[in-house]
Amino acid sequence: MAKKTVATLKTGEGAKFVKIVKTVKSPKTGAYVFKEVMVPAEEAKSALK
Repeated sequence: MAKKTVATLKTGEGAKFVKIVKTVKSPKTGAYVFKEVMVPAEEAKSALK
């Protein structure tokens, strides 16, 4: 199912999306975890702040 979703994002029919991967420090363990977010390309700069 995920492959089909990614394939439809590349067709150019809808809005272009980008995947943002952030590292966030866990308050419980102190280890870093990765958070992945799919946002429209126009909002990518504001999502990184």
